[in-house]
Amino acid sequence: MRFVPSRALFLSPLLAVFVSAASAGTVTITSPSNGSSVSTLHVTASASSSHTIRTMKIYLDGSSVYSASGSNINTDVAASAGSHRITVKAWDSSGSFYRTVNATVTSSSSGSSSGSGTSAPSSATVFSNIDAMSGWDGCSGCAGGGGQANYQMTQHMSSPSLDGNTTKFSISGSVPFSHGLWWRRMGSNTSATHFIFDMYYYMPNPSASQGLEFAANQSRSDGWYKFSTQCTFGGNLWRVWNSKYGGWVSTGIPCNRPSANTWQHVVFEYARANGKAVFVSITLNGTKHYVNKSFYPQSSVTGSSVGIHFQLNGNSTETNYSVYTDKMKLTYW
Repeated sequence: MRFVPSRALFLSPLLAVFVSAASAGTVTITSPSNGSSVSTLHVTASASSSHTIRTMKIYLDGSSVYSASGSNINTDVAASAGSHRITVKAWDSSGSFYRTVNATVTSSSSGSSSGSGTSAPSSATVFSNIDAMSGWDGCSGCAGGGGQANYQMTQHMSSPSLDGNTTKFSISGSVPFSHGLWWRRMGSNTSATHFIFDMYYYMPNPSASQGLEFAANQSRSDGWYKFSTQCTFGGNLWRVWNSKYGGWVSTGIPCNRPSANTWQHVVFEYARANGKAVFVSITLNGTKHYVNKSFYPQSSVTGSSVGIHFQLNGNSTETNYSVYTDKMKLTYW
């Protein structure tokens, strides 16, 4: 669908967001079909043009909820029960173009478990529901900061939950900026070069947190590749870790403090390429941001492993708080 520029003045403010330079491209939405009723809002769409398609986005009722590079989208979108307007917009070098359908969601949908727009091969190794597994370890001193937090992990909770099996991570204490770190070793694969870490989290008291950290990691004979990613609420930004020299590096991508008692869905894509730990993208609640930062690994390692970690950062008064996690998943190949 295209707009003639001279007609743009007659568009409502809600539609004006979709107006841009004319392009001869087309968007086809194959799911959902216009006027359909669905239990899960699964969006499948493609774009075609005489120019290379650069980006595609999904708008739910006028708000951007998902972004991916390339000419295809295939993902679930979180949506409440009721009628919705779904718009898929694409960009090429000459402008943008879009298609809109209407659909009714019969029950609230939390979105997909992958959500990143990246498809893993059938041969990939997948660990699902890691939060419910045994074999976790934790500490405070190794997490940096004050290093004197009381930390606790409580598994197999039924509420709040998406699948009836939630894990609660908690910190408390009196020493400012003390943190709690938990980790689990997932295997000893040294040949994997692609990693997707996917999870949901829920914060009853987000104002008490200084930030959260999420990571996959791989240790090999040539170094320790740390894919540590931090949402710092103090600066409202995502930061990534420089493995070789230490220290956090800003991505410029916003990470705002979430609303209390709401499930947040985050997906991290990482890679090991050219001897570096590559931070590919961060997808939060269906909106994907490309990071494209890479760092050489930490040189000192012991053994070979692949693992994940999750960390709660305490604030200046070390206010007690908890984070519930669900559907934690690691995929690598």
